[in-house]
Amino acid sequence: MQLNSSIRIMEKANRIVKATGSREPEPISDHLGIIIMPVDFTKQKGVYKEIERNHFIFIKKDLCSEMHRIVLLHEIGHAVLHRNEAKLFSDLNVFDVKNDRMEYEANCFAAEVTLPDDEVLNYLQEGFNMEQIAKAMNTDINLAAMKAANLNRKGYSFRLQDSRSDFLKP
Repeated sequence: MQLNSSIRIMEKANRIVKATGSREPEPISDHLGIIIMPVDFTKQKGVYKEIERNHFIFIKKDLCSEMHRIVLLHEIGHAVLHRNEAKLFSDLNVFDVKNDRMEYEANCFAAEVTLPDDEVLNYLQEGFNMEQIAKAMNTDINLAAMKAANLNRKGYSFRLQDSRSDFLKP
């Protein structure tokens, strides 16, 4: 298994955004040839799976729109970053970064696609905290915190906020 550096993940995410002209998961999945299948999961939120050279994301039907978008982008991250390891990815908690490097990488990808640098930089320079940025950009605070960390990797120097890994648990 090849681990991806955060910079490499950000570069891949931004290439896909540029190629598709979108930060939305549906056009990105179409561009990548990934079929999205809503299913009646009870605990899982999403799964990326390759079956006979076909790429699928199975996603829980009853997610709110914000979580639906986050989970799809996270699973697209698995498709882009971990296609060679495309065994069953089961995401009971997509932000549990301590347990699995591939989960962290998929989250990093989702944060980069979801949150454009210029918008996040504007909010940070206006003094917004991560919670305010997440609310303003209709995303989760954990993705906002990961994006701030990504910006620091690009040479900025913002005070970082830890992301909670258990916010999706019941």
